[in-house]
Parts: sequence; C-alpha cells; structure tokens
Amino acid sequence: MRKTPDECFDFVKLQQRKELVALLSVISNSFLVVFKIFVGVLIGSVAIISEAIHSTMDLLASFIAMFSVKTSHIPADEKHPFGHGKIENISGLVEAALIFVAAFWIIFEAVKKLSSPQTMELAGWGVAVMLLSAILNFIVSRMLFKIGKEADSIALQADAWHLRTDVYTSLGVMTSLAIIWLGHQFFANPPIHWLDPAAAVFVALFILRAAYNLTYQSIRDLMDAKLPADEEEIIRNIITSHQPIVHGFHQLRTRKAGNFRFIEFHIKVDPLMTVNSSHNITRVLKQNIMTQFPQSSITIHIEPCDGNCDDKCIAGCLLTPEKRSVLFPDK
Repeated sequence: MRKTPDECFDFVKLQQRKELVALLSVISNSFLVVFKIFVGVLIGSVAIISEAIHSTMDLLASFIAMFSVKTSHIPADEKHPFGHGKIENISGLVEAALIFVAAFWIIFEAVKKLSSPQTMELAGWGVAVMLLSAILNFIVSRMLFKIGKEADSIALQADAWHLRTDVYTSLGVMTSLAIIWLGHQFFANPPIHWLDPAAAVFVALFILRAAYNLTYQSIRDLMDAKLPADEEEIIRNIITSHQPIVHGFHQLRTRKAGNFRFIEFHIKVDPLMTVNSSHNITRVLKQNIMTQFPQSSITIHIEPCDGNCDDKCIAGCLLTPEKRSVLFPDK
C-alpha cells in the first residue's frame, strides 16, 4: 500500500535515528577498544585484554549493524522483489560467528594464565577502565534497545545485546580487579591473582551465551519461521473482527525478513459478493493489519463460501451453527 506523506516522513526520521545510533555505537566501541588494550597491556591483565577483544567484536558488530540498517530499508527492486530485509539477519549471523571465535580464544588464553598466575601491578587502573566501560556501554546499549525496538531492527537489537553483555562482564572484571587491588593494599603478596584469568573465563561464557541467542534468532528468520504466537494471534483477531462479512479463513502463513513481515491468508466470503465489495474487504483488512505491523507485505486470497467445507476450512470457520443452517440449509 502507498504510504501517506506523514508516514513517509516518520519512516525517514526513524531511519535517520537508526543510522545515527549505529554510528554512535561505532564511535564508543572504537574508544573503548583502544583504551582497554592500552590499560590491559600496561598492567598485564588478561581479563582486560579479553574485554578489549570483546569490545573489538562489539566494534565489528557495530560496523555490520551500521551497514545493515543502511541497506535493509532499500525498497524491493527487480533483482530483490521481496526487499533487502534479510541483510539484518545475515549480519546477525556473521556477528555471532565472530563472537564464538573471540570467546574460545579468550578461554584458551585464560586457561594458560590460570596454570601460571602472574603478579599484577596498578590494578586500580583496571578498575577505572572497567567502570568507564560499563557506564558508557550501558548508555549506548539503552539507546540501541530503544530505537531497535521502535524500528523492529534485529541488527540494532543484536548490537545492543553485545553492549549490554559487555556491561555485565565489565562489572565482573572490575570486581575481580578491585579485590586484587584491595588485597595489595592490606597484604604483602596475597594469592588472589588467579581472579584475573577466572574473570576472563566468566567474560567468555557470557559472550558464548549472547552468540548462541543471536545465532538462534538470525537462523530462525533466515529459515522463514513463522511470526511469534502473539503476533499471529493479533492477525487472527483482526480477521475474526470482520465477521459476519468474512465467513472464515485458513492457510495463514507468516514470516519475517529483518523488520519486514510477510503475511498471507485465504478468507471465505459470500459467493454472490461483487468483485468490488470483496476488494474493499481486503483493503480494510490490510489497513487494520498494517496499523499493528506497518512494515508488512500482505496477500489475501478471496474464496467463495459454498458450504462444502474441508478440515482446514472448518478449523477457521467463523459462522455460527444457526447462521450456517440459514445460508446452507441443504448442507
């Protein structure tokens, strides 16, 4: 359906906000990568260096997210008749693969350091950089979540989860470094340096969990899984609200590509209804569904309700027994 000027303006504004917050994520992650590497090498902390790797993955994810939000909204063309929405799902899958690699590398390095713990100096610097990282990532992830949910962008939401995971892992690393720092303030050589590589393993486990969730969501949409049950229920309620004009419906099929939904179903109507009247029904149904799901392609097939019902027709029949007996007294 053709968008009104106001709808087009709102879409452009939302797209601009998506691109702006994606750029902000790139800038903040770039700063954190450099800062964490510098401090991690300075104080010899494998946990901070692992956090720097984590932030590097976040940076790559931010670049991918920025690219996908710029590309996914491109309208359908001759080569891509269903649009470019799945670029967001593909980007999510690439991000997940990068995260898996980084997580296993962190675990490998942490286990090596667990077998031979090293004394750490200047742990206070590590506490400071982890605190700064947690605060900055919390602010940026909150913005990404807000606009990602508003725009139904899996790329932005994936980027937000990357950063929110970084918040928790940064706090975990900060806690371990704070214990090491405090230990050195009160004891000569406390045997607690194993906390640093242990925190790195903790970081890696969080990263693996985020990678698994992101992989699941990306593959789910790439495999054209149906929309969530609550969204399909909204569609069913909209269809049933048009009875008795709509006698029934069946073959509801849904899928998603990026933030774009594809919805198709068959409806049963009076066999004597005019083409113009049946067209008006589909127009109203599409308008009502797009009120709930604006970025949607909706296909509705009209069928005559002649009383010869098979199992799939009976399952979606909206006629009461009394109405059915009046319309089809011989069946």
